[in-house]
Amino acid sequence: MKIFCIGRNYPEHVSEMGSEIPDEPVVFMKPKSALLQAHAPFYYPEFTNELHAEAELVLRVCKNGKYIQEKHAGKYYNGVSVGIDFTARDIQNELKAKGLPWEKAKAWDNSAIIGKWVDITPEMKKHGINFCLYKNKELVQQGNSGQMIFSFDRIVAHISNYFSLNIGDFIFTGTPAGVSECVVGDDLEGFLEDESMFELTIK
Repeated sequence: MKIFCIGRNYPEHVSEMGSEIPDEPVVFMKPKSALLQAHAPFYYPEFTNELHAEAELVLRVCKNGKYIQEKHAGKYYNGVSVGIDFTARDIQNELKAKGLPWEKAKAWDNSAIIGKWVDITPEMKKHGINFCLYKNKELVQQGNSGQMIFSFDRIVAHISNYFSLNIGDFIFTGTPAGVSECVVGDDLEGFLEDESMFELTIK
């Protein structure tokens, strides 16, 4: 199982990060150990003082593929959820300033949260999928898949040019604006449309 992640895929988030709109999907990966297991507690990492939660739509890969054409990409995923790409922002900024890779800021153990799965319907893809993140019962992030710079199909096709996609892989598709810092005791809840997909307390 592989976890692919897409960076800078919502224009407003690109702006709030002071970055530039990319010409193609920005891809990075998290290892299998990054996935927090169901019902396991989430502990604030000891190595960071600036933990950020990035809510994202997550795709579930349902078919093996390589060099997938964009027009056929929809056949390779069948489920969607809401997840969190946790980021040690202070570590990431330090590594970026040195021109170094930033896996230590993104790919550490338990840095990926995925909620329950919903089957994707043609109607959902046509009208876009709404999702949001609440922190301590207050709305902090909301987005719609129609706002993405690169669509689901474009992302899947692009990834498959470089990596084989396998059944059971996950794809984090990017975060909208509103990324916020988290502290111990914060309660996070992710929604797909009006349905709660996960609840998490930072310990």
